[in-house]
Amino acid sequence: MNAFIFPGQGAQFVGMGLDLYEKYPLAQELFENANEILGFHITDIMFEGTPEDLKQTNVTQPAIFLHSVVLNKVMGDAISPDMVAGHSLGEFSALVANGTLGFEDGLRLVAQRAQAMQEACEGRAGTMAAVLGLDDAVVEKVCAETPGTVVAANYNCPGQLVISGEVEAIEQACETLKAAGARRALLLPVGGAFHSPLMQPARDALSKAIEAVTFHTPTCPIYQNVSTVAVNDPVAIKANLIAQLTAPVKWTQSVQQMVADGATKFTEVGPGKVLQGLVRKIAKEVETAAGAVH
Repeated sequence: MNAFIFPGQGAQFVGMGLDLYEKYPLAQELFENANEILGFHITDIMFEGTPEDLKQTNVTQPAIFLHSVVLNKVMGDAISPDMVAGHSLGEFSALVANGTLGFEDGLRLVAQRAQAMQEACEGRAGTMAAVLGLDDAVVEKVCAETPGTVVAANYNCPGQLVISGEVEAIEQACETLKAAGARRALLLPVGGAFHSPLMQPARDALSKAIEAVTFHTPTCPIYQNVSTVAVNDPVAIKANLIAQLTAPVKWTQSVQQMVADGATKFTEVGPGKVLQGLVRKIAKEVETAAGAVH
């Protein structure tokens, strides 16, 4: 069984999507439509902006969503997924791929999500840190015992967990984790504490936007970051998508469940190869590939 997986923030690069735009009329149409919906020429920033421009949350999130969705649409029906999943932001791309969300609705929601997260970051300072070389349980225990807000945010693969929360609490947790034997515990260059309680204002704002959009019955199940199991019910999909902003991304658990449910090949659709690398660390026996147009 073939699983399509969609990357999240951090996968962006200057020039992303340009090859698709130049070669495929469908891609050009979708990109131009996106420029109109967003109210600015995101294609200019994607194709020839600076890495700094591309790193702004209100640009990064729609850009990665666009690249992923356009690539998936250009790939056509030659290869279709039996199941889908997305890492954080990538969940929106996955929901367009399995027909739950329309392209335009998906793009609008991603733009609103980016804006809401940016405002939450400005309203309350926070950060994230990558912790390498410790069992999840050890990291969770240190988070629980550290004063202030600090939580496990991204279960990326065994031995790689990202924590999120208040700056002082994260710094203190990093010192404790190093003392506990972490190979590395380093702050990430991010604008805020994603997937933590500090994102509650963004969750409140986005939940209204999500509730206002029609979600359709998907063509194949999605394994969501919050639940990690196959979901087909549009009502449950909405609830999980809203919860995702303040809850951890359980990527390791999602991939393990997809393999248990029969996935033998994972195709990463979108910029970069980060998810293929994570999947190989989670399930060595499966095949990984990049989404490509033939």
